[in-house]
Amino acid sequence: DRILPNPVGSSTWKAVDAGDSHACAISNDTLWCWGYNGSGQLGDGTTSDRRSPVQVGSATWKSVATGTSHTCAIRSDDTLWCWGSDSSGQIGDGGGAGGDQITPVQVGASTWVSMATGGAANCAIRSDGTLWCWGYNSSGQLGDGTTTDRDVPVQVGSSVWGQVSVGEDHTCGLRGDGAAACWGTNASGQVGDGSTTN
Repeated sequence: DRILPNPVGSSTWKAVDAGDSHACAISNDTLWCWGYNGSGQLGDGTTSDRRSPVQVGSATWKSVATGTSHTCAIRSDDTLWCWGSDSSGQIGDGGGAGGDQITPVQVGASTWVSMATGGAANCAIRSDGTLWCWGYNSSGQLGDGTTTDRDVPVQVGSSVWGQVSVGEDHTCGLRGDGAAACWGTNASGQVGDGSTTN
């Protein structure tokens, strides 16, 4: 265990995100991951843990987000890719709650501007401003009016969105008009509507 910050490699990094037991970062538009890899969440084609960064393929990348045991990232061509655990459909390729994916798998054919992961769920905003979510949905954190897990992205309402953030079992987003909205588990009031109802 480290109790003080420890530099990672000698690269200059422009983005980083930490999951449950792994992390990924972007340097010079290349993507690197390290840490626990039991579900292939490092994306290097193995399930071997890595004590130092390993490169994810040869593509160039814009952003990355790490869940508990999976990772999603947007490439420079605005395509979205996920890999790692697919226990609840969080890979988003329509394969159901399938096996682990140890290399990146493309999510649909759309172009995306931003995305977020949390636990075993993901949400992302398309280039037209629509919000889409997929993966684990036990508390309605996907925002589609159900508690059914989804293995492909489902649209959240018809609003235009500017930002999204995904927690362990709830989600919040900013609409284009500046209004904030939250949904999912609410046992501690995390939806912010004055109740404790999911």
